[in-house]
Amino acid sequence: MTGTSQRQLGEHDSPIEDELEDAFSRMVDEGTQRLHRPWRVVLVTGFFGGTEVAMGVLAYLSVYEATGNPLLSGVAFSIGFLALLLGRSELFTEGFLVPVTTVAAKRASVAQLLKLWSGTLGANLVGGWLLMWLIVTGFPKLHAQMVESASHYVLAPLSPETFSLAVLGGMAITLMTRMQHGTDSMPAKIAAAVAGAFLLAGLQMFHSILDSLLIFGAIQTGDAPYGYLDWLGWFAYTVIGNMLGGLLLVTLLRLLRSKDRLEEERRAADAT
Repeated sequence: MTGTSQRQLGEHDSPIEDELEDAFSRMVDEGTQRLHRPWRVVLVTGFFGGTEVAMGVLAYLSVYEATGNPLLSGVAFSIGFLALLLGRSELFTEGFLVPVTTVAAKRASVAQLLKLWSGTLGANLVGGWLLMWLIVTGFPKLHAQMVESASHYVLAPLSPETFSLAVLGGMAITLMTRMQHGTDSMPAKIAAAVAGAFLLAGLQMFHSILDSLLIFGAIQTGDAPYGYLDWLGWFAYTVIGNMLGGLLLVTLLRLLRSKDRLEEERRAADAT
């Protein structure tokens, strides 16, 4: 550790506490870099994030069409998360734990956080829409599966069940982020990506970006009994549920767990 993350090891320190210290420092350092990016970089990395998730959707649909098994299809979708991990792209729902921790540590501003969220969300949807158009054009045999799979989400009315699936979806993706930042091991990061994909896609939780791309593809086929207004109604409550799950059930608890380190960072920021 460097800078304010250095401290004297006391008699009550433990390897687990040291690992948590390291993970916290990694998150703040990474978040500082991400939140200080100019608009151009935010939009480009967000665009790539959308295209890479779309490739995961293609893998999901291909396996689902061949097997009819959503659990196997969820594992196939992990291609999208692996591309995000290795390509260092940006996904809107991965912008909860690390950026919020950075803002709480006073290493970036709320305005920078809002820029990251808005730019990434918009670019994810644009990039994903474009790739889904190519997938729809290139894989006509998947049209029926697209429409059927997307119907599970876009036709679901707001209810305790559907909102809970959105909250769980936000929690699952943020938990994946937390696991990946808790280790330096690339095999462990890859395992976390596969686990996150299994939970989100395999168990058909509601995810504002992943499922939006699936819905876009279904609409682009021309065979779907729904349109973009139906998507917008579904998207509105899903993105709120995702944010609640990611921010309250994972990020807030992580901040409370690292309260002492957070206060150190805030004091250091105030002193500069």
